[in-house]
Amino acid sequence: MSTYGRLFAYLRPYRTRLILSMICSVGFSIFSGLSIYLTIPLLETLFGQGKPAAIGLPAPTSRLPEWFVEIKAELAEFFQRLLIGGSVEESLLKICFMVIAAFLLKNIFGYLQSILITYIEQAIARDVRNHVYRHIHQLPLAYFTNERTGNLISRIMNDVNLLNSGFTATFDTLIRQPLLLFVYLGICLSISWKLTLISFVVFPAVLLIITVIGFRVRKESGWIQERIADLTSVLHETISNVKVVKAFGMEGFENRKFERENLNYFRTLLRVNRIRGLSSPSTEFLSALAGAAIIWYGGLQVLEAQTMKASEFLGFLFAMFQLMPPIKELSSVNNRIQEASAAGSRVFAILDTQPNIRNAPNPRQLDEFAHSIEFRNVYFSYVQDDPVLQGIDLTIRKGEIIAIVGPSGGGKSTLVDLVPRFYDPTQGEILIDGIAVRTIDLKSLRDKIGIVTQETILFNDSVRNNIAYGLDDCPIEKVMEAAKAANAHTFIMEMPGGYESIIGERGVKLSGGERQRISLARAILKNPPILILDEATSALDTHSEILVQEAIVRLMEGRTSIVIAHRLSTVQHASTIVVLSHGRIAETGTHAELLRNANGVYKHLHDLQFRI
Repeated sequence: MSTYGRLFAYLRPYRTRLILSMICSVGFSIFSGLSIYLTIPLLETLFGQGKPAAIGLPAPTSRLPEWFVEIKAELAEFFQRLLIGGSVEESLLKICFMVIAAFLLKNIFGYLQSILITYIEQAIARDVRNHVYRHIHQLPLAYFTNERTGNLISRIMNDVNLLNSGFTATFDTLIRQPLLLFVYLGICLSISWKLTLISFVVFPAVLLIITVIGFRVRKESGWIQERIADLTSVLHETISNVKVVKAFGMEGFENRKFERENLNYFRTLLRVNRIRGLSSPSTEFLSALAGAAIIWYGGLQVLEAQTMKASEFLGFLFAMFQLMPPIKELSSVNNRIQEASAAGSRVFAILDTQPNIRNAPNPRQLDEFAHSIEFRNVYFSYVQDDPVLQGIDLTIRKGEIIAIVGPSGGGKSTLVDLVPRFYDPTQGEILIDGIAVRTIDLKSLRDKIGIVTQETILFNDSVRNNIAYGLDDCPIEKVMEAAKAANAHTFIMEMPGGYESIIGERGVKLSGGERQRISLARAILKNPPILILDEATSALDTHSEILVQEAIVRLMEGRTSIVIAHRLSTVQHASTIVVLSHGRIAETGTHAELLRNANGVYKHLHDLQFRI
């Protein structure tokens, strides 16, 4: 299905408003034409030598269709009865009232149509953004590893705005302007079909120019959106990492990088605008040529052949020049549609990305965790033929504390990421209570797992809402209880707003230890039976580590815990220590058992950390 075909699917809920906007467009066009047509009797009344105007049109010729001649005669008779009667002053007053009424109704219909079409456009933009945002949450972590954050933001914001412009072009310009053209063209034909034909000899050239420029604009529009995405990415990365930028004195480097991307965007934008700008002046110049030909030929009909009244010729000119704005609008509408089409392709590229981590048909519910987590011959690769995990066989029984240790890059974090199905094994399977995790409902699975990582993920919200994240209407008493268990209650109460204090983006107003304790409080409040701790204390000072470690001990009570740690001192009391090296399990055992293997990886890591 084409991009626009897919966009029309978002229109269905707003069909009633679209129909009403079309009706308003028809009303606007009719009364616009009437306001112009009334200039003929007005001029006849003003310059008719003191007699009321006789509303008539040139005698029909045999070359005009009979139905057209009849309609024209009926309209002339209607205006004759409506406007003519009484003195010149009375006729002039009637015409003035008619002009006022025509302009009033024209603007009422125009206003209503504008309100309706704006609602439709903005509602569709809102729906597209919501759809893309919901879809993004369904995509696996691997997608975000390969996509720039700034690029995604640009697509959701800038590209959807361009789509909105395309809807304006389609449902406003392509409905209202052709109607106006039809009305004004009807007036012109009713006055002189010969003059009208002369006016439109220029149209084929105009359409050719519009088509060529439109195709070029669509091609270049895609480059504009790419440049915006690059610019947004640089902004996002710099602002997110401003502390590192300042620490390394890289302000000049970042300024140059931003200026380079900004210059690329500037040049691309100028190139597109140069192409787009050719459309309107080309159309206007060709229209001016047609206008000169009309004035010359029409003037001859009035002055020499006397086949047309001066008032009719002026009315014709008024109607013809009213054709220019719709023609100019239509000359640019193709450019806007092509830009919107290019933007739509980028937006739908996100929606067309199918998540490879999804629920199986008729997934099973994990009501409780009862027995064990089992890895059976598990392999995993981020890139084909480059395995991160190889042949992992491991059983974690309920209530055990399993520590995962080993050199950096050994696959520790990847191993635990497979349990909540952030990724799926490329070979082998993982089972919980004998059920393959691929067959378990994702929400049901992740509800049973609490995760605390080295990089604490907090939101620019209150302390309370960060702790109660994902829990609706959670009582403050439970939030405080969880904070106390995480050794966080004391410092929270010292904050100006207590639990309602806003902690800033990513918790920037808190220290590292405080952020980690908020994260632990969140995990405690969730109360999951399975707990994953990924380097939860590695970035903390000694005092903060003690406080966090105490909270972790409380958190692990009665839970099955998988702990990743570089500091071996924090895992000495684990039920089992699993040593990963080069993606394989090198050793397993308790702290004491592993130390007895003089040539083992664990003994080597231990000696490096505790050497004097």
